[in-house]
Amino acid sequence: MLYRKTALRVAAPVAVLALALTACGGDDGKKEATGKAKPGARATGQSATGESKEGLVSATYDVTAQKVELGTEAETAKMVSDPEAAKGLIPAVAHVKYTYKSATALAQSPRVSYSTRIWADGRRGTLIVGAADGKQGCENPRSIKGWKKGESHVLCETYLVPEDTKELEVHWSDQDGEAYIWKFAADK
Repeated sequence: MLYRKTALRVAAPVAVLALALTACGGDDGKKEATGKAKPGARATGQSATGESKEGLVSATYDVTAQKVELGTEAETAKMVSDPEAAKGLIPAVAHVKYTYKSATALAQSPRVSYSTRIWADGRRGTLIVGAADGKQGCENPRSIKGWKKGESHVLCETYLVPEDTKELEVHWSDQDGEAYIWKFAADK
C-alpha cells in the first residue's frame, strides 16, 4: 500500500505536466472574477476572508498571499519528465498564509490551498502537483490535522511560468468562485 501511494505521488506531477503543457498558459474556458468589489485585487500583505469546502463542511479562512519565489530552468528540468517540453519555463512558488476562523476544528487535511493559482503576465501558469513539498517556509497540508480556530499555516503551490515573466498574480477562489488577487513583481 505504501508503494502504491508513493508511486501515485511520483506519477501525479508527471501526468499533470503532460496534460498541462499541451495547453500551457491556455484558456481553459473558465473565467475568474476580477472586477467585483468584495473579491478582486488585494495589496501585498492584505488578507481576504472566504470559505472553502472541507469535506462535508464549509470552513472560513483569512487568506494572505505572502510572496512568490521564482526558480530556475534547471530546477524545472528536475521536476518534469520531459525537460525539452518545459524549455523556457521556471517554477513559481506561491506562499499563502491561511488562518482558520471556524469554531469546529478540521478533522482531515485541509483542501483550502487547492483553489490557489499563479498567473504570469495575464496567463495562468501550469500546476506542478507536490513540487512545493519540503520547500522552506511551506507546510505539508497532509500533516495538518485538527486545525483549530485562530491557527495559521503557510501552504504553497508551484506553477511553471515563462522565464521572461514581468508580473505575477496569486489568485485564490473561495467556494463561491470569487477570486481574490495579489500582484507581485517577477523579481529574479
